[in-house]
Amino acid sequence: MRRGALLLGVALLLGGCDALLERLGDGAGPPKMTPTADPTKDPNWRPVSLPMPPPQSVQTTGNSLWRPGSRAFFPDQRAARVGDLITVVVNITDTADVKDSTTATRTAAEGMGVSNFFGLESKIPKILGGSTAGSLVSTNSNNNNTGTGEVNRSEAITVRVAGVITQVLPNGNFAVVARQEVRVNSELRVMQVSGIVRPQDIASDNTVLHDRMAEARISYGGRGQLTDVNQPRYGQQMMDILLPF
Repeated sequence: MRRGALLLGVALLLGGCDALLERLGDGAGPPKMTPTADPTKDPNWRPVSLPMPPPQSVQTTGNSLWRPGSRAFFPDQRAARVGDLITVVVNITDTADVKDSTTATRTAAEGMGVSNFFGLESKIPKILGGSTAGSLVSTNSNNNNTGTGEVNRSEAITVRVAGVITQVLPNGNFAVVARQEVRVNSELRVMQVSGIVRPQDIASDNTVLHDRMAEARISYGGRGQLTDVNQPRYGQQMMDILLPF
């Protein structure tokens, strides 16, 4: 157990060293912004694989400018190919209030005796030291449990972030990845959005709402002086995980 705790502590320490080295690399100045790059080159990026409908053959009509399945006669200027830009509108206003109260009470009593035992019931008190045959065993138990829980949560995020289409899935849906960094003084705020978008949900101004994205992953955070002050020290975080009491 000590060896496992030691290995866990070393792993947590190494995991925290990356953030520590990154923070030390910034020095006394503000956090450094990451360079603009292809999101598919990120080591953590993985191609999206989802269940797809069977492919359908495209029907053509002779002597006609209209192609079956087209949404408009004129070319659509909305994002439709890998590399096209699309704006994701994130507007989260969630409020949750959960209360739970549980009360459980249980009382049990058991008794057992032997009135007649082959005529030897008169000898049982001598063997058991005074106990009568009619009251050999008697048990009782009492259990009382009361639990109360309450959760209050309120979130509000409103932001617009432009992303790029990284994949066009076989059914026509788009895999979108958006990332935005804003540095104000010595605080760097990072917004990341990824998910699957239907072409029909893209508005005429080339925007899509976050609640129209399947498998949406939205991250809003950052790093800097204010973030460092609001977080416990790495040693304290390790102790909170390792200590069982």
